Amino acid sequence: MIATSVRMVAEVRGDYPNESAALRLVAQRLGIGSAETLRNWMKRDEVDSGRRLETTTEESAQIKAVKKEIAELKRANDILKAAASFFAAELDRPHTRS
Repeated sequence: MIATSVRMVAEVRGDYPNESAALRLVAQRLGIGSAETLRNWMKRDEVDSGRRLETTTEESAQIKAVKKEIAELKRANDILKAAASFFAAELDRPHTRS
């Protein structure tokens, strides 16, 4: 849908006095609801195709996955620290045989 809408804007752009008018028309035709949404899609298409310097969608997904993995590792580390603390306390506690 994104690629189609970006092509549609490019096709009708010359028929309108400015990009905003072309965006409104295409957004209306596609039932997107907002020219701003379409503008964001166009920006994302430029980034993904390398015409705009910014993080690509694929890179963003990789960054998100790494951040999720880091959060999971931090939680696991917290659990291990709590377990180590518990066992250290158990070792220090006097034990009686029954």
